[in-house]
Amino acid sequence: MSRMQRSNVVNSIYFLNSSNSHDKPLSIRCKYPKKGAQFKTKLANFAYEMEYNTATLDNGLRLIHLPSSSPVVYCGYQICAGSRDEQPGEEGLAHFCEHATFKGTEHRRTWNILNRLESVGGDLNAFTGKEDTTYHAAVLKEHIERAIDILTDIVFHSTYPQAELDKEVEVVCDEIESYNDSPSELIYDEFENLIFEGHPLGHTILGTAENVRRFNRETVRRFTRKFYRPDNSIFFVYGDVDFRKVVKNLTKATAGLSPTTEEKAGPVIRTAPPAMMTKQGGRILIVSRATHQAHVMLGSRGYDIHNRKRISLYLLNNMLGGPGMNARLNLVLRERHGLVYTVESTMVSYGDTGLWCTYFGCDPNDVKRCLRLVRRELDSFIKRPISQTRLNAAKKQIKGQIGVACDNRENFALDFGKSFLHYGWEKDIASLYKNIDEISVQDIRDVATEIFDPERMTTLIYQ
Repeated sequence: MSRMQRSNVVNSIYFLNSSNSHDKPLSIRCKYPKKGAQFKTKLANFAYEMEYNTATLDNGLRLIHLPSSSPVVYCGYQICAGSRDEQPGEEGLAHFCEHATFKGTEHRRTWNILNRLESVGGDLNAFTGKEDTTYHAAVLKEHIERAIDILTDIVFHSTYPQAELDKEVEVVCDEIESYNDSPSELIYDEFENLIFEGHPLGHTILGTAENVRRFNRETVRRFTRKFYRPDNSIFFVYGDVDFRKVVKNLTKATAGLSPTTEEKAGPVIRTAPPAMMTKQGGRILIVSRATHQAHVMLGSRGYDIHNRKRISLYLLNNMLGGPGMNARLNLVLRERHGLVYTVESTMVSYGDTGLWCTYFGCDPNDVKRCLRLVRRELDSFIKRPISQTRLNAAKKQIKGQIGVACDNRENFALDFGKSFLHYGWEKDIASLYKNIDEISVQDIRDVATEIFDPERMTTLIYQ
């Protein structure tokens, strides 16, 4: 996953689960289960109950399982290691390690890895984020042991043959060049770099070709020895499988793995980005690019995952530039004035900070007009409180979108795994809906006043 982690309904509902910055996670008995412990939690979700199973192995690996009636099982490892954990000069290493992990293990060559699940109709994939790396599989339930075996092998027993890494360097460099050829994608990364300037959250997940060409087997081994540990990972399962058998299979697959590496690495320690000045003066950066369209992004710092106000911002963002065709910016810029084809707003909440922004592409001659229209919409949320009727409609819409998004079982599995990895949360849709219902008209106005303050806004323009 190389682009900025946009806050769409499918992939980002996990951060709505906690009620405020000081409360314990909702509907979970303990943040981290004791070793060997196993318990169940029943949660109301739409018209049915969700029953999670969780456990922690002796080596520190945490498991979370959500039963379902589908014959397809989604499972995988999620590791607390992403691009923000790279050292200066290592930008792109977390993503390169993800590629390198498929290139051979102590037991298998590349072809054997690729064919292990494909031969039974399954799928094996991976992606890298700012704060985590995920290796996941989709198989029929009778092949769950096969999936556990191959996933464990590549995550914890990869050998990273140099000859294979040399070839993969060219693959990743080509991926970087392809990405650089897409200004509508690239602008997200450059904007995030402006917002988190000088901090690892600001640099791209892919890194640079110059960096990638310096990576070798020892570079990869050093990073994975530090972060690819059972006690720094979780294993998630979503499907109709016996949890006791999953525990047994994982215990067998991870036998011999200890909670820490020879470096005796402890918990991942991260440094939050320095606070930005309250007033930035509304900085604008114009970058010359040979493109037919102008690409524009404006935004500011948002809220971290533990801040209660992020829920109000999530709802406000959905009203303003969410996926619905009735989003305000789409109605104004596209439907009413015909100035853009694409306009969207998004938010991201990390463990210690956040980001909100809006993007549109338009004719270069229309940039100023579009910016005025966007500013007018932002100001409307600041100057005038929205009606209770409009707020109720917005809540109804976003809850419906969440319900539909949860029907995408693979994304839902990845999502509840991420919640469990970082925060020990079990996804609780009922509590999520309750949090949304509690948002008031004044909450929306307060968040708009803070986040949409023109003096805090950064604008990036490609033209």
